[in-house]
Amino acid sequence: MAAIGLTGICKTFGAITVLHDLTLSIADREFMVLVGPSGCGKSTALRLIAGLEGPSAGTLTIGGRDMRLVPPKDRDVAMVFQSYALYPHLRVAENIGFSLSIRGVASAEISRRVGQVADTLGLTTLLNRKPAALSGGQRQRVALGRAIVREPSVFLFDEPLSNLDTELRVQMRAELARLQKTLATTTVYVTHDQVEAMTLGHRIAVLAPTGPDTTPNLMQVGTPLEIYDRPANAFVAQFMGSPPMNLLPAIINGTTAVGEGFSIPLTGPLAHLIGQPARRVQIGIRPEHIHEPGQLPADRAIMIKGPTEIAETIGAESLVHLAFPLGRLIARLGSRRVPAYGEWVALEMDSTQLHAFDGVTGDRI
Repeated sequence: MAAIGLTGICKTFGAITVLHDLTLSIADREFMVLVGPSGCGKSTALRLIAGLEGPSAGTLTIGGRDMRLVPPKDRDVAMVFQSYALYPHLRVAENIGFSLSIRGVASAEISRRVGQVADTLGLTTLLNRKPAALSGGQRQRVALGRAIVREPSVFLFDEPLSNLDTELRVQMRAELARLQKTLATTTVYVTHDQVEAMTLGHRIAVLAPTGPDTTPNLMQVGTPLEIYDRPANAFVAQFMGSPPMNLLPAIINGTTAVGEGFSIPLTGPLAHLIGQPARRVQIGIRPEHIHEPGQLPADRAIMIKGPTEIAETIGAESLVHLAFPLGRLIARLGSRRVPAYGEWVALEMDSTQLHAFDGVTGDRI
């Protein structure tokens, strides 16, 4: 069993607080993704699990065992870094089996395990090459093999795909997902790439930088669809999604939310706001829930108009940016029509797909 528990974890570097009150449970064999912008402490959290850093406060357990006095070499974890960190003078086979050789594992056993890992990762024909003779994707597979051959209880990945081009990233994402299912090993994966988070994670933990008031870093934990469909706050709503969720500042006024240039009836998911005292809110809607006129049933369509600021054609669809006094609204349209700059466009928002966040705290309401 290799469940991981972080309870009240804090980490400071001098006067700088990087992590504050991080509490997170990762189940045995779970693939947990830590996602967030630069500076939110996700890599620091990974280094704490690995034992490369010690917490300033809080407790960390692996398999129910307190890790405070356990050195990195005794934690039974394997870490794959952003840089491949391969030994340039060693062949692929030697790089993969290096951790076993320094532990005194018998040569025959090393050969057997290296052969198995190489077969799994498609490296069998490359075992006699040195890293300089490998492509970026091949080097990353060797780095994965070096971690897998140890047969650890926990895999830790620190943005392992960030140095690869787009095509290789797609291939390696699929490879990582397949490996995790095959090996069934507890995995913690750090990335700032939401596509990686959505496609790889059983669950996602969204982190934000802690503020000067040392607010907790953890914004939300859930399955990819839970986080995408019901973000806990405005930060998560805008971080998870490409393009991000539109947030329109408005004031609750009786049965409507009124903003600059629009009025939205409080129906469907916003009906619980009817009758509340006037308050500032942000009405959220994802770009794919905005349509050209006539594509929604009349009882679900909320008309909104604005001048085109940017229009982008991306293959079978287009992204249209409308300019409003208090911000921009982006629509993902299943059409190749590109409005001209400044052209006023009428669109329909789906009233069943609206979200509301407090205008001050950003919390979902």
